Amino acid sequence: MTIAKTPKPPYFAVIFTSVKTNNDKGYKEMAELMVALAKQQDGFLGIESARNEIGITVSYWKDLESIRNWKNHVDHKVAQKGGKKEWYKAYKVRITKVERDYGF
Repeated sequence: MTIAKTPKPPYFAVIFTSVKTNNDKGYKEMAELMVALAKQQDGFLGIESARNEIGITVSYWKDLESIRNWKNHVDHKVAQKGGKKEWYKAYKVRITKVERDYGF
């Protein structure tokens, strides 16, 4: 995975932090499907993800409406239920407005 190429701010970031259960059945496939579907959504700008003891996935979006639409996407709802029931011990979602970014 590479660093997401995002536009000039402002834009929004959804930070999904999680602790997994030991159940990996179907997890990788669902995660890959969610990334593929997110990339098809209006307003999607990019994604970055890392997992060790704690997983952190940051997805970038044009606006809050795009985030709301993704949260309510029918297939994403299925993944959310699976996450709560099977794959995560705990998770936290944070939504923030990116006012400035820089790098090299």
